[in-house]
Amino acid sequence: MTEGRRLDPTILREYDIRGIVGESLTADDARAIGRAFAMLVAAEGGDSVCIGYDGRLSSPELEAAAVDGIVSAGVDAWRIGQGPTPMLYYAAKTLQAGGGMMITGSHNPPEYNGFKMVIGGRPFFGKDIVRLGQVAAEGAAGAAGKGSATQRAVADDYVDRLLQDYDGDGGLKVVWDCGNGVTGDVVRALTAKLPGDHHLLFDEIDGRFPNHHPDPTVQENLEDLREEVARLGADLGIAFDGDGDRIGVVDGEGVIIWGDQLLILLARDVLAQRPGATIIADVKASKVLFDEIAAAGGKPLMWRTGHSLIKSKMAETGSPLAGEMSGHIFFADRYYGFDDAPYAAIRLLGLLSRSGRSLAEQRRALPQVLNTPEVRFDCAEDRKFRVIDSVKQRLKAEGADVNDVDGVRVTTADGWWLLRASNTQAVLVARCEGRDEAGLERLKAEVRKVLADTGVEAPPSF
Repeated sequence: MTEGRRLDPTILREYDIRGIVGESLTADDARAIGRAFAMLVAAEGGDSVCIGYDGRLSSPELEAAAVDGIVSAGVDAWRIGQGPTPMLYYAAKTLQAGGGMMITGSHNPPEYNGFKMVIGGRPFFGKDIVRLGQVAAEGAAGAAGKGSATQRAVADDYVDRLLQDYDGDGGLKVVWDCGNGVTGDVVRALTAKLPGDHHLLFDEIDGRFPNHHPDPTVQENLEDLREEVARLGADLGIAFDGDGDRIGVVDGEGVIIWGDQLLILLARDVLAQRPGATIIADVKASKVLFDEIAAAGGKPLMWRTGHSLIKSKMAETGSPLAGEMSGHIFFADRYYGFDDAPYAAIRLLGLLSRSGRSLAEQRRALPQVLNTPEVRFDCAEDRKFRVIDSVKQRLKAEGADVNDVDGVRVTTADGWWLLRASNTQAVLVARCEGRDEAGLERLKAEVRKVLADTGVEAPPSF
């Protein structure tokens, strides 16, 4: 019988485990998490866990502790070493492990770290993570005997698998910004074999992130990439987040291609081969995306934000492609259905090479709308969902056109606006999209009013 360990409840998030190393997350916690996860894998009939880690300074220590926990539960730990989160997903899938565990702080500041997990080929989130916390606290006995810990090298196979689906007619001039995250080694190996002219920025893995933060959804983090694309006259630039499951793209004119715009291009390419397929996007995506999917012969499906929720919906519907505004892109078309930013990059380069049209040309040809960025503002954890429920009930009573799959997305003659509660932070999220400037201002005024009616002050940017 192993003594239980109560984990800090703040680290048990909806989609993963994440905390500040040395404060809310320690090596002893990692050992307890590894053991509890292995016990849950064993309970589903599994006997092995693939485990990998990112480039953060704390990751090797947490990985070693988690391995101790896994083997103490009588489960084998297959250590794939340092690499992107999608490489861990690839290993768990192709090696047919009972579970997968990635030590990563994703795009959080350097002092953070955490765990992303899969079990039995499906995402491990929500109630699974709650149960893991319970198992860790209970400290139940594991299987008789100890498991083994072995090294399993997969990086070369992973890169070869990425290259397998490159289907371009030639090469492009591309700048790649790894942001000192964990994609550096993979991108070096990938671009060495990929047709074209490739230039790498910040490909040295450094958990201090000395050049800029590795979050490609934030415009300022793409400035170095935009400058290098302009300096070199490159066709496009590609950026990754800290663990390589989210992508950012800029075209040859330095204009950012946001997640929903990128998904339009990828969806058209997939639908040309798979007409009538369901393409999934999260509730924050532009109406243009859903319209363009339909125009290309697909079935657009608006779904809840969250990479685990999207992956689960893909499996349920048989969707070959999905994406989020945050840059998570999920290919089940010729691939495995998980979010893999280097793979999304390969598919993008292939379609651009075959199209004969630059990314900038294709971006300019998209229907033009005006929208706000995703605006996040504080709202207490115990209040955020009540605010959304109150807004939803009031709007429905007024006969508004409301989609409530995730928060409230309201369509009006001017466009649409969204208000939702974050699943991972004590914040509300708002976004508006209008056909013109005056319409956008009216939509923002509506958001301010519904918030004021529930006693919440809108952020100054609204």
